[in-house]
Amino acid sequence: MPALSKPLIQKWFNAFMRLSPRALLSSASHSADLRLPLRGECRAGQVYLVGAGSGDAELLTLKAARLLMQADAVVYDRLVGDDVLALIPKSSERYYVGKSRGHHSVPQNEIGALMVKLVGEGKSVVRLKGGDPAFFARMGEELDALTAAQVPAAIVPGITAASAAAACMGIPLTDRGHAQQLRFITAQLCREDGTPDWAALARKDETLVFYMGLSKVDAICHGLRQAGLPDAWPIMLVANASKPEQQSLVGSLADMPEKLAAHPLASPCLIVVGSVVQRVAASPASAENQARYVGQV
Repeated sequence: MPALSKPLIQKWFNAFMRLSPRALLSSASHSADLRLPLRGECRAGQVYLVGAGSGDAELLTLKAARLLMQADAVVYDRLVGDDVLALIPKSSERYYVGKSRGHHSVPQNEIGALMVKLVGEGKSVVRLKGGDPAFFARMGEELDALTAAQVPAAIVPGITAASAAAACMGIPLTDRGHAQQLRFITAQLCREDGTPDWAALARKDETLVFYMGLSKVDAICHGLRQAGLPDAWPIMLVANASKPEQQSLVGSLADMPEKLAAHPLASPCLIVVGSVVQRVAASPASAENQARYVGQV
């Protein structure tokens, strides 16, 4: 894992100094003290299910950063960024339990057993998950394992990939003129019949966000078109949202499979479908991302 650069280390140091109780005392010109203290502790015998955000270390919550610096042990996933992992002290134990398509390095039941074991050793444990632990991250299964073992747990939310991708591309996920609804969908097609209800998803008044769907782009485009959305309906793919290696493809349901074949993207990749995608080209916030486009509107 690459070490943090000196500028980034200095940035984090300065930020935490500003946020300490003593450093945040207001100047004499202020009528009252202004404080934003980092309070609390990472308690032994407890598990913290922490969202690592979308990968950009500066999008990590203050609480998540504090817990990472305090935990005795960190159990982390594949999608956690190196800059976030660099916040873990060398004295802390690290356990990699990442999963990738077609391969689970550690079965889910063993992850639960590992957390219970570490707590039984009297350690404070951070279970670090990419994005937000409540979004398609098997948090429910892990909570069940901890509950069965009578292990106390706390949840610390993180910035999910949908929020990060929309922000980086300079568009809203909802908009009065485009989408009054927002739906998050796993593209793994885990239902009994293996197929989403395309007719229910093919609406023009909402934004659809598919997670874990890079290998399902053709099926998604075909299913939505067959259910009634027009061929020209906008779709956007964003890989590695908020990271330096972020890339995107913008197109239509009709041409996106061909575009993706010509310009392959890396995983993880988020899929956004809806008329809000039309705002990408006009957004001033997306200007800095133009160099990272591998497709055009």
